[in-house]
Formats: sequence, structure tokens, C-alpha cells
Amino acid sequence: MITVKHLEKSFNGHVVLNDISIIFETGKTNLIIGRSGSGKTVLLKSIVGLHEIDSGEIWFEDILFNKLDFKEKKKIRQEMGMLFQGSALFDSLTVEQNVRFPLDMFTDQTLEEKNERVNFCLQRVNITNANNLFPSELSGGMKKRVAIARAISLKPKYLFCDEPNSGLDPPNAILIDALIKEITEEYLITTIVNTHDMNSVIEIGTNIVFINEGKICWEGNKNEILHSDNEVLNDFIFANALAKQLKMHVRK
Repeated sequence: MITVKHLEKSFNGHVVLNDISIIFETGKTNLIIGRSGSGKTVLLKSIVGLHEIDSGEIWFEDILFNKLDFKEKKKIRQEMGMLFQGSALFDSLTVEQNVRFPLDMFTDQTLEEKNERVNFCLQRVNITNANNLFPSELSGGMKKRVAIARAISLKPKYLFCDEPNSGLDPPNAILIDALIKEITEEYLITTIVNTHDMNSVIEIGTNIVFINEGKICWEGNKNEILHSDNEVLNDFIFANALAKQLKMHVRK
């Protein structure tokens, strides 16, 4: 579980996050949604320690993360898996080398042990016979799955996903959503997904937090969100649905 209490973050005097308090539960897909510029990416980066917060508390279980020194934070980061918006695979490394990268960095396992873990993770995301391929030889959906395999290679307690469906067509987006949900529940991971994709919200939104202008504007689950009387949230949902329809029309 990750608990955020009264988090504040500003840049050059501009308040980006204002009194944010949230509980992200273990074994559930916790979604942060909101428009571009709402503060959701800053929140995600603050939680993992890429931004120093101005005030507040970030707890990983019973550890006050934001008060740890660099060495102590590194120990917690070894329990984190990261899925970046653009997959962020290393172009010069093969699929196998990409997935093995965190193991090379943070473990003293033998090469045989690391490759065994790599193959397990690739099989878990339904990637076969691709160990020696380079990212340029993969489709967008395959890149995302390889990125998920890398993210779980260290058996993380915490998984952070920044716009995991960005750039994917609907069928692949649905597959990635399902895979994130399955892995979260199977390994009891505390997963936080940063997204503006309403399909993801409806498919995997166990816990949802809607951020608007740096503040929490609504909290609930996928069963409650479509029946909310929150006008700002409903405007966001309508705008998201309209944008999707326009994209589909352009594709046709």
C-alpha cells in the first residue's frame, strides 16, 4: 500500500499539486486520471521520488519515503517497476538484454539465473521467440509487453505506469490493460496507472482518482464513475469520448 498525505508541489511559485491525500491499495489497479496539465504526471513523479515535494508525506507501507536519504530511497526503488509512456526500451539492446537490464543493475545473480527470470517474464507477457530481436523490429504492442516484462523482472511490490496505452490501437490497448490488471492481482502489486483513457478506466479502474487543476476532484471506482453528478468529471468524460469518436472518424 502507498499512502499520500497532504502533498504539496510548486514550480517557480506556481502550485501544481494542492493538498493531495490518497491511499493506493495493494492488489488493485489504482488509476490517476485528468486532463493534460492537471498535475497527474507530477503526482506520479513525486511518489517515485523524481520530484522533491514541498510538504506532505509519502508512505510505502510503514516507511516515510520522502524523508529517506538517497541510499535508503534506492532500496525502496529496487522494489519498484516502471512502465514509461513510450516504453523506453534501449534501442541498442535486444529484447533479452532490455528485460535483463534491471537484474544486471541491482542483483548479483548468475547469468543463467538472470536469463531464467528473463524468459519467465517474457512468457508471462506472451512474448516468445523474440529474445534476440531489437526494439526497432517490434510492433507497438510488443514493445509495451516487453516493457512490462522488464518492469516485473525484479518482482516489484510497486508498479507505476505512465500512459501505458499511449500510441496503441484499441485492441492492443485492451490487451495491455488486461495484462496490467492480471499481473497486479496475481502478484499482489500496488499498481498506480496514470491515464486519460476512459477505456482503461472502465476496464481496470478498481480505484480511481480524478485530479483537476492540482486538486482531487472526485474518487471512486469504475462502477461509480459513469453515474457521478460531478460536473467537472462529467465534462472530462464527455470530452474524452468526443475526442475518441473524432479519432475513429479520421481513421475511417
